[in-house]
Amino acid sequence: MPHPNPQAFDLPSSLLRAGAVRLSPDAPFTWASGLKSPIYCDNRQLLGYPQIREEIAHALAASIRGAERQPSLIAGTSTAGIPWATLVADILELPLVYVRPEPKKHGMGRQVEGPLADKHSVVLVEDLISTGMSSLKCVDALIGEGAEILEVLALFSYELPKAEASFRDKGVPWRVLATFSELASRALEGGAITKTGEKSLTEWRADPQLWSDARSQ
Repeated sequence: MPHPNPQAFDLPSSLLRAGAVRLSPDAPFTWASGLKSPIYCDNRQLLGYPQIREEIAHALAASIRGAERQPSLIAGTSTAGIPWATLVADILELPLVYVRPEPKKHGMGRQVEGPLADKHSVVLVEDLISTGMSSLKCVDALIGEGAEILEVLALFSYELPKAEASFRDKGVPWRVLATFSELASRALEGGAITKTGEKSLTEWRADPQLWSDARSQ
């Protein structure tokens, strides 16, 4: 999972500065799945910071420009990937679609909204990758319309082993602007967490279920 443009800017620090990431090893958050976690990421907070927003958009666009093959269509995941995909599509002057988690239950029943993706080479823009499953559902929808997926490009990844396995098994390339490990390192450097807190974060990333179970008893 290489970085698309590691010298562009320091996204982990921006995530912390904007309050998009909250770290709480001692009082974990509970995700919608019920899993307890020492980290909660909400990249929508970044939309409120014009300079950071512009830096991210240009870093994503630079990553795509630097790739061996160029897309003919940009796709965004609904809903959090849509603004980033839109900004990137504007910079690259490419058509845009967005992909719902499931087909609509009414109307045309579409899952991919926008121009037909058939015969397009596509980069799917995502805001956050945890297990990778939601991104790969969107990949399947695009492939079902006849698109070729060049890669999934995301702002941030929790670096969970399950995501690595999911993308590898599917044969889909993916890259991110910032990783969990980098974020933990910046948080330690800035005093947002202690060395003990960093150790707890690392243990969670290695086995989130085990970490969660130990704190649910």
